[in-house]
Amino acid sequence: MSIGGDCRCCVDEEIDAFGEIVDGNGVFKYYADGAWKISSSEESLPVINPTSREPFFAITACTRCEVNKAFHSAKEAQKSWAKTPLFKRAEMLHKVAGVMKEKKNMEAIAECLIKEVAKPDKDAYTEVVRSADLLSYTAEEGIRILSQGKFLVSDSFPGNERNKLCLSSKVPLGIILAIPPFNYPVNLTVSKIGPALIAGNAVVIKPPTQGAVSTLHMIHCFHMSGFPKGLISCVTIKASELGDYMTTHPLVNCISFTGGCETGISISQKAGMIPLQMELGGKDAMIVLEDADLDLAATNIIKGGFSYSGQRCTAVKIVLAMEGIADALVSKVNAQIAKLKIGPPERIDTDIVDVVSEASADFIESLVADAIDNGAKICQGWKRRGNKIWPLLIDNVTTEMRIAWEEPFGPVIPVMRIKSVEEGIEHCNSSKYGLQGCVFTKDINKAILVSDAMESGTIQINAAPARGPDHFPFQGIRDSGIGSQGVTNSINFMTKIKTTVINLPSASYSLAVGDYEYKEPERQLDAGDFEAMRGAPCGYCAMHSLIPSSRLKTPPTTTKLSSPFFLRANTHNCLCTRITYK
Repeated sequence: MSIGGDCRCCVDEEIDAFGEIVDGNGVFKYYADGAWKISSSEESLPVINPTSREPFFAITACTRCEVNKAFHSAKEAQKSWAKTPLFKRAEMLHKVAGVMKEKKNMEAIAECLIKEVAKPDKDAYTEVVRSADLLSYTAEEGIRILSQGKFLVSDSFPGNERNKLCLSSKVPLGIILAIPPFNYPVNLTVSKIGPALIAGNAVVIKPPTQGAVSTLHMIHCFHMSGFPKGLISCVTIKASELGDYMTTHPLVNCISFTGGCETGISISQKAGMIPLQMELGGKDAMIVLEDADLDLAATNIIKGGFSYSGQRCTAVKIVLAMEGIADALVSKVNAQIAKLKIGPPERIDTDIVDVVSEASADFIESLVADAIDNGAKICQGWKRRGNKIWPLLIDNVTTEMRIAWEEPFGPVIPVMRIKSVEEGIEHCNSSKYGLQGCVFTKDINKAILVSDAMESGTIQINAAPARGPDHFPFQGIRDSGIGSQGVTNSINFMTKIKTTVINLPSASYSLAVGDYEYKEPERQLDAGDFEAMRGAPCGYCAMHSLIPSSRLKTPPTTTKLSSPFFLRANTHNCLCTRITYK
């Protein structure tokens, strides 16, 4: 099968470093045990170019045995990797980030994104750079997080002496199964690999078929950077045949999945008792209040709803506009839609590209048809050619229409007119999704109130929903996902807490400040007791740095001790009655 004569990543002589990942027939290999391999199945899967709707790449289809071997290799490699010093793991991530940013490598990955998922040229290159930066940030954040632990002493809990010392630290989970989506196959693979590796885990990647070649090129950067054999595997499979086998494999210790809601729920029902990190899409609502900056809101509808033809989990999926400003807002959005450029992803100035597949285009068309049948107003007129759908604003949408609830994942934005902000919040919270949302208003007090009332993982104020920067927490509720992403959260998620308790034969302070014994308070103290103690430091408290080793001042009013610990005076000095010197 041809791998596409006009793809620079395959024919340009300057980009020959990737030659080992494709065989003589143009079939891309899978990666395991530190080597590139063609499956013994002798079968391949076509990768369809969204623009031409013709096969452009082919990837090898791994067998069950090959997948199983990849998991076992990962298990062995992880044992050694977990013992690799943290600073060396960070150095390796910095190294691969540099390799990804080399011109020939960046071009190879970006060109594949353009050809196999129709990523616009400017966005394809941005994705590669962003992913490399994510790796570098992860390396540094990993050192900050994993170099620290906790120290606890037992006498902080009532009834215990200080004879137990607890040390806790973060240790790797083991093998992370990473399953990225088609729309950001490089960035959302890196966002899983980076945290997993810095934390000491091994990774097995199941790339999307549409996006696999971009992922394989990116993985080759890890290969060229010298990561240990078996630590990283990227297996290309027929998901319908081996998907369940991978997600239920007994060696998998954690699954990080980004993709469709139904697939994610299916995985969660079968995976068993392992940690799950999932982002499953959303119906991100934009609430526009009457005092909003309408120009700003319109610009964010365009940017948030039509970027990459709306094929983003955080795209604006519905606009909930107050009736008083809806006409003006729709007019401003329509004016900007007219300026959008529709074309092939290879052109730098293209705004709207083909959606990823014919099935996706058909689904979008069905939502639009349903809206028309139920009385919605189509502002631009419906236009489709193959997988290319012209940008469309649908006005006067009601709750009876499918598009009010379902995620189109395309360049189509519904507008629902609301009578009150409460109506908008209710619609947002009635969705099965809860990934992100946003509110536009000039009143920060209103913004905070609305943000708190909207039940979604993230609420943006006066900006469209967005994933990132990549170190920000990113999470959904309800059917939008499980757990939280972002660099810091992912590192923590891919580790577990391990504690070591040191048991002492006696309390750790038993040799300090001379010999002493404990006794419970037996009587109420009076001013005379304090006077007698004037000028004497409290040895117990001073010893443990609870107070400065200073002189006691005039005591407070007579106080009855009700606990075996300290009587703390108004002056922040202590009179400790727990100690009697012999």
